[in-house]
Amino acid sequence: MITKDITQRIVDAVDAGFDRQLATTSDFVAIPSTRGAEGPCQDMFGDLLRARGYEVDDWHIDLDDLKDMRGYGPIEHDFSKGRSVVGTYRPTTTAGRSLILQGHCDVVPAGPLDMWETPPFSPVIRDGRMYGRGACDMKSGTIGALYALDAIKAAGFRPTARIHVQSVIEEESTGVGALSTLQRGYRADACFIPEPTNGKMVRSQVGVIWFRLKVRGFPAHVFEAGVGANAIQATYHLIHALEKLEAEWNERAKSDRHFKTLTHPINFNPGIIRGGDWASSVPAWCDVDCRIAILPGWSIKDCQNEILACIAAASRDHRFLSNNPPVVEWSGFLSEGYELTNSAEPEAAFGKAFAAVYGGEVQDLVFTALTDTRFYGLNYNIPSLCFGATGAAMHGFNEYVEIDSLRQVTKAMALFIAEWCGVETS
Repeated sequence: MITKDITQRIVDAVDAGFDRQLATTSDFVAIPSTRGAEGPCQDMFGDLLRARGYEVDDWHIDLDDLKDMRGYGPIEHDFSKGRSVVGTYRPTTTAGRSLILQGHCDVVPAGPLDMWETPPFSPVIRDGRMYGRGACDMKSGTIGALYALDAIKAAGFRPTARIHVQSVIEEESTGVGALSTLQRGYRADACFIPEPTNGKMVRSQVGVIWFRLKVRGFPAHVFEAGVGANAIQATYHLIHALEKLEAEWNERAKSDRHFKTLTHPINFNPGIIRGGDWASSVPAWCDVDCRIAILPGWSIKDCQNEILACIAAASRDHRFLSNNPPVVEWSGFLSEGYELTNSAEPEAAFGKAFAAVYGGEVQDLVFTALTDTRFYGLNYNIPSLCFGATGAAMHGFNEYVEIDSLRQVTKAMALFIAEWCGVETS
C-alpha cells in the first residue's frame, strides 16, 4: 500500500512532466497511422521505450501464427509491414504483481479533409482540448501510460514488478496486434488499457462482426432499365432485412444484466458502399461492408449463422436475388463481447488510485464499442481494466481529448501502477 507521501510525490511528478507529455502526444498524433501505415508510429514508440532503458521487442506479425487463436479476424489488406512493439521493465526487486499497459497506435481514416476545422494530423491545443485524429482514440492514453511510469521514476521510486508497455495495431479492425503479443508469450497478473472512457471503468462491452455483402446484377442501358437488375437497389433490400435483425437482437439484449440498461446497444452499420460503373448504366454490382455488434456470451458462429439466414430469407423474397443470391464474406472483426470478471484485486488497487485523484468511487461503463481487453480476459483469464480520458468525435471530424482529463488519468494510472506493482526507493 502506498503512503500519502508517495502519492503526493507521484502526483506532483505527473504535473511536472505534463508539458513534455503533451508535446510527445502531439508528435505521436501527427503521424497518420491509418491501417497499413502504422510503421512510423511504431518506430517512434520503440525509440521512446529505448530512451527510457526498457528492453524492447519489435517484431513483424506472422498471421499464420494467429489464425487458430480465439478471436482472430481475417486480414484483407497488405500486412507485410504489420508490427507489434513491447517494452519491458524488469525490477531490481520483485515484490509486487506484474502488469501489461497497452495502447493501440492505429487510427481510422480522417475522411474529407475539408470537413475538419483544423488538419487531422496537425494537432492543435485550443480551449483546453487537443484536436487531431487519434488524439482521443487513443494515442493520448498510450503516451499517458509511458509518462505515468516516468512520473514514478521522477518521484524517486521504481516499481517492484515486471511491466510490459505495449503499442499494438489493428485494434480498429481485427485486434490481431493485441493477439500477437499473447502469441508472443507476454502475460501478466493484470492488464490496463487507457482507452477514452470519460473517466469510467468498462464493465461490459460488445463484440463486433464485420461482413461484406456482394450483390451481382444484370447491366443494361437506363433507357431499358426494366431488362436489367439494379444491384444497388437490390442491396437496399438486404440492408432493410438486416435492420430487422438488428431490432430482434436489441430485443434479446433486454435480458442481459448490463446491456438491459441501454435503449439500443446493438448497432448495425452499413459502413462502406461500392457499386456500379457508369451513371447511365444499370449497376451490375454492389459491395457493402457492414458492422454489427453482439453481446457477451453470444456465440460468434451462431450469430454468423443468423446473419446468413437473414440474408438468405430476404433474398428468397426478392425478384432478382431469389435466383442470384448474394455472397457474404467475413471481412474483419470476429470478436466476442467481454465482461470484466475475476478482477476484484486489480479493481481494488485502481479504486484507491481513483479515490486519491478524483475522490469517490469508480463508475461503471456499459460500452457499445469494443476494446482489446477481450483477448486478455477471454483467452487467458487475465483481468483487463479499461479506463481513460474524456473526449469526443472519435471516428468523426474534429476529434479531441480534454487535457485536464488526460492529466487526471495519467495520475490515476501512475498511482495504480505503484499500488499494483509496488514501489521501492530508487
